[in-house]
Amino acid sequence: MRVVIIGAGPVGMLLGGELARLGVEHITLEAREAPGAGSRAIGIHSAALTAMSASGVTDRILSACLQVREGQARVGAATVTTIRFDAVRAGSLASFPFVATLPQAATESAITAAAASNGAPAPERGVQVLDVIDEGATCRVITDSGDVHGDAVVIAAGSRSRHISSLIRDGRRRAYPDRYVMADVPDDTDDGPRAIVHLHPDGVLESFPLPGGLRRYVAWHRAGSTNDATALRDAVSRRAGSSGDTITTASNFGVGRFVARRMLRGRVLAIGDAAHEVSPIGGQGLNLGLRDAGALVEVIAEGKRRGLDPGDAELLKRYESW
Repeated sequence: MRVVIIGAGPVGMLLGGELARLGVEHITLEAREAPGAGSRAIGIHSAALTAMSASGVTDRILSACLQVREGQARVGAATVTTIRFDAVRAGSLASFPFVATLPQAATESAITAAAASNGAPAPERGVQVLDVIDEGATCRVITDSGDVHGDAVVIAAGSRSRHISSLIRDGRRRAYPDRYVMADVPDDTDDGPRAIVHLHPDGVLESFPLPGGLRRYVAWHRAGSTNDATALRDAVSRRAGSSGDTITTASNFGVGRFVARRMLRGRVLAIGDAAHEVSPIGGQGLNLGLRDAGALVEVIAEGKRRGLDPGDAELLKRYESW
């Protein structure tokens, strides 16, 4: 049994590390020559931490993260409500009653290190996947450097991979007009390890603490009104009452929604943003993808306990209904 994973981002690398831990042969193909850089998802939720516990990733994340156990909503200087994550004693929050914040590059490093320790091979980079064909008993992955065969294929390369398979090619995406600006800057507030949502007529401003004395700001932004850094400084000043002087650069992003009609067809599966895209705010997309990988691993582990091939059609159907 060999699984072909398309995509070496955090979701694909987590799956590869877990397959290696279970003794399932796999190969990972990645179009990018090097891991992605930049400021992206920073929060790992309790459900994802639980899903990654057996892999060793969670321990690595906890050694580097900041634990956010409380969030507040404010209007001006007044606190409207406070939510304490450690007050919930149910489900995954019982084990991890917080959101773990750290830069996504650090999360990816933790996942990659855990995968290597579990014996996962390094991904094959610079490989462009052109098409995925389910041939019944096996799958053929057509790349710019030749065909790759596997007993099952998992597409985990995010939105950029939706053209390579009929499984997700016919899904419908909706782009929203909203734009957001964000930056990670030295924390000059007195909020400590607390997440803040500032409610204001101009729009929402979200503020998340990070390790190393940093804080991320994310603000709704009217596209084209001004440049990113100026827009974010203005949002921090007007909505949070802070100067925003530490913000010298910022980036922007949009929001879209995509849902594939199916997450499984034959021996081809899709996980993460390749199958379902949501707003990236709060790390929702990353966390859903990590949970997808965890759910698939649980199904494969159960099949191994029952003596089933990880590519067994009925077994894979269990993943889609998870």
